[in-house]
Amino acid sequence: MTKEKKKKNHVPVRLNALFLAVFFLFSVLIFRLGYVQIVQGEEYHRSADKKENVTARLDAPRGKMFDTQDRVVVDNKPLYSITYTRTQKTSAEDRQAIAKKLAGYIQKDTKSVTERDKKDYFIFLNKKEVESRISLKEKKGLSDDAYYNLMLDRITKKDLKSFTPHQIEVLAIKREMDRGYALTPQRIKIGATQKEIAAISEHLAELPGVDIKPDAKRDYPYGDTFKALFGQVKQIPQSKMDYYVSRGNERNDLVGTSFLEQQYESLLRGQKSKMEFVTDKSGNPVGDPVEVDGSRGKDLILTVNMQLQQKVEQIIEKELKQAKSGGSAYANRDLTSAYVVMLNPENGEVLSMAGKEYDKKTGKYKNAPFGTVYNSFAMGSAVKGATVLTGLQQGAITPNTHFYDAPLTFGDGRKMKSHESLGSIGPVKALEASSNVYMWNIAMKLAGYDYSHKRYIDRHVDQAFKTLRDSYSQFGLGVPTGIDLPSEATGYNTGVSHQLAQAMFFAIGQFDTYTPLQMAQYVSTIANNGYRMQPHLLKEVREPSVQPGKMGKLVYKFEPNVMNKIEMKQEYLDVVHQGFRQVMVGSKGTAAAYFKHKSYNPAGKTGTAEVDKKSRLNNKTLIGYAPYDHPEVAFAVVVPNIREGSLNNEIGAAALDEYFKLKKDGNKKN
Repeated sequence: MTKEKKKKNHVPVRLNALFLAVFFLFSVLIFRLGYVQIVQGEEYHRSADKKENVTARLDAPRGKMFDTQDRVVVDNKPLYSITYTRTQKTSAEDRQAIAKKLAGYIQKDTKSVTERDKKDYFIFLNKKEVESRISLKEKKGLSDDAYYNLMLDRITKKDLKSFTPHQIEVLAIKREMDRGYALTPQRIKIGATQKEIAAISEHLAELPGVDIKPDAKRDYPYGDTFKALFGQVKQIPQSKMDYYVSRGNERNDLVGTSFLEQQYESLLRGQKSKMEFVTDKSGNPVGDPVEVDGSRGKDLILTVNMQLQQKVEQIIEKELKQAKSGGSAYANRDLTSAYVVMLNPENGEVLSMAGKEYDKKTGKYKNAPFGTVYNSFAMGSAVKGATVLTGLQQGAITPNTHFYDAPLTFGDGRKMKSHESLGSIGPVKALEASSNVYMWNIAMKLAGYDYSHKRYIDRHVDQAFKTLRDSYSQFGLGVPTGIDLPSEATGYNTGVSHQLAQAMFFAIGQFDTYTPLQMAQYVSTIANNGYRMQPHLLKEVREPSVQPGKMGKLVYKFEPNVMNKIEMKQEYLDVVHQGFRQVMVGSKGTAAAYFKHKSYNPAGKTGTAEVDKKSRLNNKTLIGYAPYDHPEVAFAVVVPNIREGSLNNEIGAAALDEYFKLKKDGNKKN
C-alpha cells in the first residue's frame, strides 16, 4: 500500500517537469520567430525576392589546326569585340536608343542586313503609319501573325529606299542586339579598332549593357593556301538554327559553317566559360556574376602537307599563265582553271587538294581547292584502266586478247577510230597508246554486239551500261568517295542509252562526269591492288597544348578505312599496272615525253575528253602513282576547257617532282 502511494506521488512531479520543458521550448521558438521576423525580416524578404536561375555562357577559343608536319595552319588571333547584354526588362525602344548611340562610336558592316530586316525596322519606326494602310475590313478576323504579314506587304520599295546609310547602320547594330538572350553577351562587332574601343570606354556610362570583351578570330599563317577547305566560322545560319539549338547550342553562338570547321565542329568548339547571375523578381541582376573559366577546343592534325600544297598551287598558276600566253593565248582563251589531288594510296591520307580559277573581276587566279570536290567533268581516256579491268572481270577479254586497231565501220556508214591505227594490240599496248578501238570492242562484247558479223548476238546495251557503271563505282567513280567533309559532289550520271555508240563512248570516258577527287581515289584503288581507301583530311585529334612548341595529349587517331575490296585476280590488276607504266615510258606512251626519265618510276594514264568537237575544246586529264613497284603517292590532274598544249602532263610532272623533292629534303618547316 505504501509503495503504491509513493508511486502516485512521483507522477505529478514528472508531469510538472514535462510541462516546464515544453514551456521552455515554446518560449525559445517564439523568441526565435520574433527575432527572425522583427530583426532579420527585411533581409529575408530581400532574399525571398531573389532567384539563382540565369547562367550566361561565353565562347571559348576554338581548337587549332596543324598540317601533317605540325605546322600551325589555323590559329586564333586575339582581338576585342563590342558586346551588348540586355536584361529581361530591356525594351525594343531601349535597344533602339542604345543602337543609335553606338552607331556614333563604331562602324558596323551592313552587308548582312536583308530586305526583311528593313521591313521589320520600318514597321518598328513607323507602326502607326503602316497600320493606317490597312482598313478595318481587311484587319477583321486576322490573327496577329497574319496581320503582321499584311503590314509587311504594305511596305513599298520607296519606303525601303527612304532609309539613310546611318539608319541602316543603326538597324545592323540593333539587329545584333535583338538576337541575344537576356543576360547573355551578344557580339555587336568583332574586331573593334583602338579608336572605337577608346570612344566606347569613354561613354560606357551612357551605354547600359554595352561592354568591351577580349575575343578571338581565326588566323591563317599561310594566307589563302587551303583556306577555303578550312571553312568558315560564323553565327548560326537561320536555316540551321533548330539543328544547333537541339544539340545544346545557343542562338548567338559562333559555329563552323563550312568544310572542316563544320565537319569537326564538336571537336573544335571549346568549353564555354560561364557567368552565373542572381536576379530579382524583375529579372535584374543582383550583385556581380560568378565566373567559371572555360577551355579551348581540341586541336586537329591534318594529313595535308602545307609546303606541298603551296608548291602545287604555284605550279598550277604558273602553268595556266604559260598556257594562256604567246601563240597559245587565243586558242586557250577559254582555259580558266585546273585541279590537282594527291593521296597516299595505302591509307587514304589527302596530301594536297589544289585548284586555281581565274577571277575575271580581279584579273587574277584565286585558290579554289573546293573545285576538286564539287566540280565534275568528262574525263576521257583516263578511265580506260577501269574499262580494261571490267572487261577482264566480265570475261569479255583475257590478258592475252588482241583486237585489230583500225577504223570501225557500221551499217549506217558511221566510222569510229583511234587517234591512229595501231594494228593488232593487247590490253597493255591498248592502255599505253590509249586505243579507243580496243575499249570499244570491250563495250560491244558487253552489249552483245558481234562486230565481225555487224549484228547483235544477244542485244543488251542497257546491261552494258549497268555493268560498266557498277564496275566503275567499285573504284569510286560516280559514287561518294567518303571524304570527311560535310558534302561532296558525285558527278553527273547521264543515264542509260539504247544506242550502242553511247555505250562505246561511256567506255572511253565520254559519257558520265567525275570529280578530280573521284579520279584520284580511282587510280589510288588500282595502285593499292583493289583496296579502295576512304580519303581523309583528319589525321589526329589532340588536347590543347600546355607547352609552346609541343603537341597536346593524343585523343584520337584516324584509322585507315577500306571502303571496299575489288574481288579481282591479281593478274588482271597487273595488266593495268603494266599498261599504266608503259604510258609513262613506252615508245607509244602518251605521257612518256614528260615522265620516262623520272627516277621515281611513275605509272599512269592520260585522258582527253571532247567538250565541243566543232571548236576543238577539250578536258585534259592525267592520273597516276609512284613509285610503280611500291606506290606511296597517287594523283589526278584535271584541266578543263583547253585546246592546245599538254598542261595535264606538265602540271602532273611538276607536282610529282615537288613531292619527291620535299621527301628528300625532309619536309623542312618554313
